[in-house]
Amino acid sequence: MQETLTVVLAGGIGSRLSPLTDHRAKPAVPFGGKYRIIDFTLTNCLHSGLRRILVLTQYKSHSLQKHLRDGWSIFNPELGEYITAVPPQMRKGGKWYEGTADAIFHNLWLLSRSDAKYVVVLSGDHIYKMDYAAMLEEHIANQAKLTIACMDVPRNEASIFGVVCTDDNAKITEFIEKPLDPPAMITQPERSLVSMGVYIFNMDVLQEALVDDSEREHSSHDFGKDVIPELIKTNAVFAYNFYGDKGRVAKDCYWRDVGTLDSYYQANMDLLEPVPPMNIYQKNWAIRTYEPQFPPARTVSSATGNEGIFINSMIANGVVNSGGSVQHSIISSNVRINDSATIVDSIIFDDVEIGEGCQLVNCIIDKHVRVPPYTQIGVDPVQDKKRFHVSEKGIIVVPESYHFTN
Repeated sequence: MQETLTVVLAGGIGSRLSPLTDHRAKPAVPFGGKYRIIDFTLTNCLHSGLRRILVLTQYKSHSLQKHLRDGWSIFNPELGEYITAVPPQMRKGGKWYEGTADAIFHNLWLLSRSDAKYVVVLSGDHIYKMDYAAMLEEHIANQAKLTIACMDVPRNEASIFGVVCTDDNAKITEFIEKPLDPPAMITQPERSLVSMGVYIFNMDVLQEALVDDSEREHSSHDFGKDVIPELIKTNAVFAYNFYGDKGRVAKDCYWRDVGTLDSYYQANMDLLEPVPPMNIYQKNWAIRTYEPQFPPARTVSSATGNEGIFINSMIANGVVNSGGSVQHSIISSNVRINDSATIVDSIIFDDVEIGEGCQLVNCIIDKHVRVPPYTQIGVDPVQDKKRFHVSEKGIIVVPESYHFTN
């Protein structure tokens, strides 16, 4: 792994996650009560032995960079280890990153200063566990120029991904970005093989491909749309089977692109399943994050005698439930729940206070919100749409620092 440089793409706008991304980058959005989305990718790097990591930031990056500083300043630069946030340097002119490939092209000078032989390119906005070391071993064994991590999905869901066709030896013969009619797998006609956005390049191949793409007219400078289809024509490009992962991670094979409010909400709710589809309790693959120093969560009897209760929920440190009822919900740090308040099927971010007698159902409450007593959210759809953003599946989102009026 000493010959490997990792680049994490973390500059996307994440507009489909608005209003959660109105004041933060998508990889910095809280997840699972105590984590940030990017923690899952960085944890994979940590456990896989990848210790030289560039995080390419761009839009609304302050929250993300603060999180990297507070939670991920763990490597030793004297040993050549680092996690470094790299905002746009404007070295190719006064332009922002214009695509996934363009983001790395703008930072080729950093790649050229590295003595790395391989480059692992990752997205900072996916939820999954994966041992990249096992994928790198297979990349080297195949003498590949590029290896793409892939998984199979139902064919009718594949049109939102880059779809891959391979031969019997897992060599990729075709890559089609978001096709309207996705090609099926030969062995499973109802399923398609899709890219997970996890790439391992030989350094020289990546550098040459990015320079060629920068000179190509009408390119969108995107790996899936432009760079990878061109590389397949002349190079050995292989698929790595995520479901057959040979690494040390638990074989739950869970991967989610939490690009919409509904997919984000569902991925959080997945953690509350009796047997969660992703095991975040694997002892040798602990998900690392920054966590403020709060006291343990507790329940308190209210002045009226109501007991604070939690049912099938995840509760972070610093939470005080004084006579409220929380069911099938995720409660982040430093949340106060007052007498007779009920919270059901909801996600509450840090530093929120839920007033007495409130009813919250199917909602996401962002940070620093004070919900007044007896407020109802998720009970009256007409009133909810007048005040808040409501997702396609009816999840109500209260934005950060929202101020309620009568």
